[in-house]
Amino acid sequence: MTSSPHRPAVTESTESVTRRTASGVDRDVRARVLATLTRKFGDLDLAEDAVQDAIAQALTTWPRSGVPDSPEAWLTTTAKRKALDVIRRESVLAGKLARLHAEAERAPAHPDFADPADSPPPGLPDERLGMFFACTHPVLRADDRIALTLRFVAGLTTAEVAHALLIGVPTAQQRIVRAKKRIGALGVPFTPPRDDDLPTRLGGVLRVVYLMFSEGFARSTGDAHVRDDLTDESVTLARTLRTLLPRAETTGLLALLLLTQARRPARLDAAGRPVPLADQERALWDQTLLTEGVALAESAAAQPDAGPYTIQAAIAAVHAEARTADETDWAQIAVLYRLLEDHDPGPVVRVGRAVAVGRAYGAERGIAMLDRLQSDRQLDRFRPFHIARALTLAELGDHGGAADAYRRALDLPGNVAEDDYLADALAGLRSSPQM
Repeated sequence: MTSSPHRPAVTESTESVTRRTASGVDRDVRARVLATLTRKFGDLDLAEDAVQDAIAQALTTWPRSGVPDSPEAWLTTTAKRKALDVIRRESVLAGKLARLHAEAERAPAHPDFADPADSPPPGLPDERLGMFFACTHPVLRADDRIALTLRFVAGLTTAEVAHALLIGVPTAQQRIVRAKKRIGALGVPFTPPRDDDLPTRLGGVLRVVYLMFSEGFARSTGDAHVRDDLTDESVTLARTLRTLLPRAETTGLLALLLLTQARRPARLDAAGRPVPLADQERALWDQTLLTEGVALAESAAAQPDAGPYTIQAAIAAVHAEARTADETDWAQIAVLYRLLEDHDPGPVVRVGRAVAVGRAYGAERGIAMLDRLQSDRQLDRFRPFHIARALTLAELGDHGGAADAYRRALDLPGNVAEDDYLADALAGLRSSPQM
């Protein structure tokens, strides 16, 4: 079979390289291209569709022409053209097209008047960070802002957004749709806020970066347990935030992420399954990240505006400073969780406090606190809650109760590697003579 004279034969290796490149672009570059188009056209749906179409075209074009030197620039240009094609086809958007043409043809009097979609936002050195702040506009409900930003700027799927927020997928979809409708109805601009608005929107941005890292730390779906691209990106954004707004909570968040990321080399076994903190080989922990993280945690704790991320960083520092799992100062961690609960009385914090109390003062107290949380509907969808109950019940010798908790955990969405770990734990209980 000969190749077409109009289309060179494509080798399997070329296709493989193209798909691998497009796959990497889809995660790392997609958010920046989406941010550029959203700020230019002011329409999230249009921008997302155009980016997806551009990526699809890349899979067709790049095997013939080769991967461009700057895939991001190629995708940005292609996506802009596709968005303009859509606008031309939609008569209801004719007015928007006219405005875009007018802006494009206007001769700028000064370089500062260049199209803001073609350059990073002023004062915000990271394109994605500019969109993070833009999506936290105060006219949107707080919960809707977080869902919208996680979906469109952090690039999580709707299912991952639901998992991060401990809500059902339909609820997550409703929040995202509601936010987009409000943006359209009120004409909310996708432009970076003024410098004096940044502090008021900081809390929402910090939470999104934290939830991004959490999804990468333990995936809610897929085969692998971790997503290093998400955790690495979150650390980068946290560093930028601290540089932009140096204060206790930006420092605390960066410290927390670094101290958690330091455990990465010891978190998976040879089969890719998660290794519990107590069983990790601490000599494998990244000492450079630990040293930086502890120093940042101490710096954040010394500042007057310390809050929940600073307290969480202090908890992570206590773990980091213990040479072995047995030397962990669980009593101090329990106190820190009590302080954290004053700032954030949410269900996840209450689970963490129950686990810490159980480790510090006995599994009986821990399980009593966990059992009091069983009626919480959010926690019933939270896999780590059921894992905590399973581990505590097994420690108390209640293997039947532990098995039930493991089964409930396996009923919930999670990644395949964690499923394997839980299935092995459940099988170990079944083989126990006490079962």
